[in-house]
Amino acid sequence: MFAKLALRSLLDRKGSVALSMMAMMISIFVLLGVEHIRHQAKDSFSNTVSGVDLIVGAKTGKLNLLLYSVFRIGSPTNNISWQSVERIAASPQVKWAIPMSLGDSHKGYRVLGTSKDYFQYFSYGQQHPLTFTKGHAFDGLFDVVLGSEVAKKLGYQLGDKVVLSHGIARTSFSLHDDYPFTVVGILAPTGTPVDQTLHVSLGGIEAIHVDWHNGVKIPHSDTGKGHFTDAQLQPKSVTALMLGLKSKISTFGVQRQINNDTYEPLLAILPGVALSELWQMMGVLENTLLLVSALVFVAACLGVSAMLLSSIRERSREIQLLRVVGAPPHFLFWLIELEALLITVVSMLLGAALLAACLALSQDYLVSQFGLQIGAAINLERSLAIMGIMLIASFVAALFPAIYASRKSLQAHG
Repeated sequence: MFAKLALRSLLDRKGSVALSMMAMMISIFVLLGVEHIRHQAKDSFSNTVSGVDLIVGAKTGKLNLLLYSVFRIGSPTNNISWQSVERIAASPQVKWAIPMSLGDSHKGYRVLGTSKDYFQYFSYGQQHPLTFTKGHAFDGLFDVVLGSEVAKKLGYQLGDKVVLSHGIARTSFSLHDDYPFTVVGILAPTGTPVDQTLHVSLGGIEAIHVDWHNGVKIPHSDTGKGHFTDAQLQPKSVTALMLGLKSKISTFGVQRQINNDTYEPLLAILPGVALSELWQMMGVLENTLLLVSALVFVAACLGVSAMLLSSIRERSREIQLLRVVGAPPHFLFWLIELEALLITVVSMLLGAALLAACLALSQDYLVSQFGLQIGAAINLERSLAIMGIMLIASFVAALFPAIYASRKSLQAHG
C-alpha cells in the first residue's frame, strides 16, 4: 500500500516527474557510459598488441620504444643493425621475429617495412590475427597492404598506385616517385594503429632508398632502377623487432640477454608491462572524466530534490488529508524518500537500457571512426556498485524535502 501510494502520487505529477526522470536518466547514462568506456578503452589500449613477448629496439626509454614501435608515435633514437636482428632471430628460444622499419610516410600515415611473418604472427586484442577485407599480403617488391583507415580516408582500392614520401612529415616534397607501390591488400579494422599504417616489404623500403644518401636523392642517379641486386635489397638496419618465444618461462632470460648484449646496445621490453605504465600516466585524465560525470549526477539529484520540495508546497491538502486519516509524520518522511528512490530506480533502468542500445548500435562506428573497440556488454558487478552509490546519493538528496514534509504535516495537524 505504501509503494502504491507513492506511485499514485508520482503519477499525479507525471509532467514534472517525467522531466526530473529524464534529467536523471541522462546523467546515469553519462556516468555509466564514461565508466564503461573508460574500462573498455583501457582494455583496448592494453590489447593493442598481443602475443608479442618482447619488443627490441636501440637503447632508449621503455615508453619511447613502445610508442614508436606499437603506436607509431615519435621517432627512434637509433636503429638495430641487421646483423643483430639475424642473431636474435636465430636464438633457440625465439619462435618468430618480426622486423619493423619505420621512417617513410604517405599523406601523414606511417609506412611500415616488415616481413610476411607480420601478417601471420602479429595479433591484437584477445589474440585476434590480422585479416584482409580485400586482397592479400604483399608478394612483389612494390606491393603495399593498407590499414583499413588509410584505405577508407584516402579512398584507395586494389590496384591503385601509391607514392611514398621520405620522412614522416604530413607534407613532404621528398617523394619516392620513381617507384610507386601497388595496393594488393586492405586489412580489416582492428581499432589499433595498424588501421593507420601502410605495410610494405623490407626489400621495398631498401629499393626506394638505393639512390638516396642521408635523406636526399642523389641527382641523376638510377643505379637500381628495375635491376636490383640481392645486396641492394639486403636491409642494413631496422627500427625495432617483435619477438615471440617458444616458452613464456624464458621471457626474462631472453630479455636479460638482449639488454646485456655486448655486440650492440639494445633494449628489450615486455609490451604488457610498458602498456600498463603508460596507462598509469593517463590516470589524471581518467579521474577527471569520472569526476565530471559524477558532478552531472549530483546536479540531477539536486534537480529531483528541488522538484520534490516544490511539489510539497502544492500538496498541502494531500498532507492534511493523510494526517486526518492518522498518518504520522514519519509516514510522510518515508513517502517522500520512496518517491525519490522510485524515480532513481526507473531512471537507472532506462539509462542502462539506453546505454546498452547505443553501444550495440555504435560498435562498428566507434571502431571505424575512433579506433575504439567498445563492447556492448555492460559490466554488471561494476554497474551495480555505481547504482548502489546512486541510490544512497538520491536518499541523501531527498532528506531535506522529506524532513520538510514531515514538519509541514505537524504544522497542518496543529
